[in-house]
Amino acid sequence: MEYRQQTVQCVGPSGLHRMAYTEWGGRDNPRVLICVHGLTRNGRDFDALAAALAGHYRVVCPDIVGRGQSSHLRDPAGYGIPQYVADMVTLIARLNVDSVHWLGTSMGGLIGMALAAQEGTPIHRLVLNDVGPRITAESLQRIATYVGTDPDWANIEEALAYVKLVSAPFGPLTEAQWLHLTETSIRQRSDGRWAFRYDPRIAEPFKAALDGKDIDLWPLFERIVCPMLVVRGAESDLLTRETWQQMGAHGQPVKLAEIEKVGHAPMFQSEEQIAVVRDFLLSA
Repeated sequence: MEYRQQTVQCVGPSGLHRMAYTEWGGRDNPRVLICVHGLTRNGRDFDALAAALAGHYRVVCPDIVGRGQSSHLRDPAGYGIPQYVADMVTLIARLNVDSVHWLGTSMGGLIGMALAAQEGTPIHRLVLNDVGPRITAESLQRIATYVGTDPDWANIEEALAYVKLVSAPFGPLTEAQWLHLTETSIRQRSDGRWAFRYDPRIAEPFKAALDGKDIDLWPLFERIVCPMLVVRGAESDLLTRETWQQMGAHGQPVKLAEIEKVGHAPMFQSEEQIAVVRDFLLSA
């Protein structure tokens, strides 16, 4: 299954910027699934999932601004949920559809929650991947140890080893899967060395917001009324089992699923993990 590389022009306080996205499946399919990645990742994380669902959906996987093939913001203060939500509204307008299904991993889930909580939201079915209305201070501190550090490597093998190290919570992946996640998240600089495909300045507002406390987003979560699936890595430090269970018992139509031997976050590289999402999205 082939994908198409597209861009859409968005606007923010510091001016215009381009957001890149990959698109799978028929352009004229009115059923659209938007898949949004985590803090330092990119839309190519969803290649396996998108290929599996492209017969059912037009699958759209954006690179959030500052990541992947997308532009960098002139002012790093703009790297936050309000700008990301505004960009997603622009993207959905470009797709020319009234409703979408949404899968968001970590940060992508927070963007989805923020948009799904709005009156008149276009999100009619929501998958939250290892994120919820309470985010632990412990997990935020762990992420802060590597985001924005801007490492570089002499070759792809060194980059692969680094990605395996910092992304160990993704769980057991094949060598081919690790290589794919590495190759799609790095670029070769003009000096011949390799570095991540994200603006290291995305760390500035992230770290500035850290205060040693958990983040409480329950008021936002309680405004979401569409059917939801909440996927949790069984060893996750970001979405605790207690919060995950509370989400399932909070009154909204929420289905829960847990992926064994995975922390933060499941990457939907295997058929077993893909099936969890596919069964929910395609259910009546």
